[in-house]
Amino acid sequence: MATHPLWTDEYWLLLMQLYLRKPEGVKPVYSRQLVELALELHIPPQFLNQQMFRLRTIDTPRIQRLWDTYGQNPKKLARGVKLLRQKVGYGNASLFYDGVDVNETWEKDFKPIELPTAGGRGQEGYAQLTPVALILILDLYFRLTPITMVVGTPEVMELAKLLKTSAKLVVEVMEIYQFCDPYLNRSDFLTSPLLNPCQQVWQRFGNDNPQKLAAFAAQLKEYYKS
Repeated sequence: MATHPLWTDEYWLLLMQLYLRKPEGVKPVYSRQLVELALELHIPPQFLNQQMFRLRTIDTPRIQRLWDTYGQNPKKLARGVKLLRQKVGYGNASLFYDGVDVNETWEKDFKPIELPTAGGRGQEGYAQLTPVALILILDLYFRLTPITMVVGTPEVMELAKLLKTSAKLVVEVMEIYQFCDPYLNRSDFLTSPLLNPCQQVWQRFGNDNPQKLAAFAAQLKEYYKS
């Protein structure tokens, strides 16, 4: 099975501890806990999810020994995890990964969007937005028509509640996507600090198959549900 260059067998303890958290079992790829562990280790959540399936199937003698040692002893597992995090520089990860080639392409999707430093609403009003949130709003954009991209639309309110933001902000993002949409051919002028982040998301997904985006968005919603 393919492995990841930053993966080490010591990380099985971290996965096992997460696996045993209720509800016990393999966690969805984009569940918040799995994503947070992925960000901590700089290893994509898809890989960690696959490793979790290996934990469940116990496909090597090493994994069997892990279960025999820690499976029924959560205190011992917690001590092992604490020692491991101290060892790998938990809380001081920049030193631990100094000199390591870390690809942050997927990680940036879960971090706040980069905005211009100057200007009115700026950072405060958009602080909760990440590329993942913009992806989910784009998915909804393709499900609505411009006339329904308003605060009172139930789908808009539902997504805003999921993202823990305002329906007004969801509508604002969808209005920006209208400027990105070549089929609408908007000719009026737009100035917004969200224009560049929205254009980047549109370039990634806007011209692709909407069904692929919908499937991806369905997975990403797990991040906000947990």
